[in-house]
Amino acid sequence: MTLSFLQITMPGAADTLAQVSEVTGETAADEGLSFLDMAVNGGWLMIPLLLLSLLAIYIFVERLVVIRKALKDAPYFMERIREYLADGKTDAAIRVCKQTKSPYAAMIEKGILRMGHSSADIQAAIENVGNLQVANMEKGFTMMATISAGAPMIGFLGTVTGMIRAFYDMAQAGSSADITLLSAGIYQALTTTVAGLIVGIFAMFAYNYLVAELDKVVNQMEAKTMEFMDLIAK
Repeated sequence: MTLSFLQITMPGAADTLAQVSEVTGETAADEGLSFLDMAVNGGWLMIPLLLLSLLAIYIFVERLVVIRKALKDAPYFMERIREYLADGKTDAAIRVCKQTKSPYAAMIEKGILRMGHSSADIQAAIENVGNLQVANMEKGFTMMATISAGAPMIGFLGTVTGMIRAFYDMAQAGSSADITLLSAGIYQALTTTVAGLIVGIFAMFAYNYLVAELDKVVNQMEAKTMEFMDLIAK
């Protein structure tokens, strides 16, 4: 009824309304495009990108739990070690170190076991244990760094293969080539690029965050080592 009224009162208004409706429908269709649809239509390279993203999330969560656990400071640890060593109770001090699940506790335990040797020998033994503890906490860091650099490269590879596909389809179609042939390949190319950048950016920030948290643990280990060396020097 509205359309008939517009046709009578305003010539050409009906055509304008139809064009607006068509544009609105296209816009609604565009808004309906979800990231899941993009991922499904992105081609087979989306599979390794998905696997890399899951691996990066697993490494980040697992290493973060380990590092946060190592960062916890046991209350009165050094006070108990100081009291036991002052009383000559070396076995009790070693037992406290074994009961304390912390990297610096393993270092202090090694230092107690090396007591009686020179300070340089004790310091070297503690540093060796500290290096092993840090290496254990760094497991997965190399893979995380590789993902941060490799995922965007895989995305760019998808860009290249998508463009090759698009122009190959255009060449095969010849004079009957249509814009949809080109748009399909470009769609895949841009989708893999976006996915690769998302995975790479997440892995990069996650890696740098883990490194920053590990630095806190290393600083804590160094502080405990210096405190222990001052203790045995007295």
